[in-house]
Amino acid sequence: MTEVFTGIYWLKLPSIMDGNGPKHINAYLVRGEKGYLLVDSGWNTEESFIALQKGLEEIGAAIKDISQILVTHVHPDHYGMAGRIKKISGATIAMHRIEIDSIGPRYVAMEELLQQTDRLLVANGLPHEEMVQLRDATVGLEHYVSPVPPDIILDDSDIIDLGAFTFRVIWSPGHSSGHICLYEPAKKILLSGDHILPKITPNISVHPQSIENPLGRYIASLKEIRKLDVELTLPGHDQPFKNLKQRIDEIIYHHGLRNSEILAAIDLRAKTAYQIAQEITWGENSGWNDLPPFHKRMAVFETLAHLEMMAVESRVNKLSCKGVTSYVKK
Repeated sequence: MTEVFTGIYWLKLPSIMDGNGPKHINAYLVRGEKGYLLVDSGWNTEESFIALQKGLEEIGAAIKDISQILVTHVHPDHYGMAGRIKKISGATIAMHRIEIDSIGPRYVAMEELLQQTDRLLVANGLPHEEMVQLRDATVGLEHYVSPVPPDIILDDSDIIDLGAFTFRVIWSPGHSSGHICLYEPAKKILLSGDHILPKITPNISVHPQSIENPLGRYIASLKEIRKLDVELTLPGHDQPFKNLKQRIDEIIYHHGLRNSEILAAIDLRAKTAYQIAQEITWGENSGWNDLPPFHKRMAVFETLAHLEMMAVESRVNKLSCKGVTSYVKK
């Protein structure tokens, strides 16, 4: 447990993901007048639970002292343990209203979402055998989530008043449709979740639960957050950092480069998102064949996000033939 600002503690919780994924998940405890606010909860594993208990002990607290859990988004590494902690502490759970509809299809009754994912992958060029592998890449992760509905439904600009800290909710769609950040203007602190990370760019995808034009909405949100007076950013992964505006510029520049790479791939002939994704460089010195199935699925859906944004901007044409969609540069 590290005190990154007086009254705000940073705790690194273990990840279950191997390979290219983040090595840990950040949770933050904020001391309030009526107990601690926990921002994100990590995977629902014994390792994460023990790490949380030990971290609380370091500051003279216990699970029962958590009075509220704020979920930046319902991906399993940020939401997984929320229900378990609530059961012990009686804490209220808060999240953006859009995230609520994702809980059941992801973690309770998954069949319909799998069918929707199946159809989306096939419509974007995946051959059946590979489609099945990518569709089922996340099956099993629901075992690391203790799903529970929120007690408090948040919207953009809502206020969370803890006494010493007054946070403003910022709806920041992109990585997840109902993703939120927390901004403390007096302290100049931003808890950014997965919206802004210091070293990697969060996955922005078109998928069955995504908002319309997620990449366009994501970049618009980045530009709005860039206007804020922020000295310390507390992200969902990696290290807290101070160069927020520079980091936002780097992320926007990255997506511009990715757009150019995609446009070059479809300069001469129409291609599906699946075909385009195989021509893109994913990560440092990583190509399509280096990716595990889950990352291949994210690559196809991220390519789709770029294509959808460029279609909205009239930079690409969208074509359909026998139920399969392809794209060509205008």
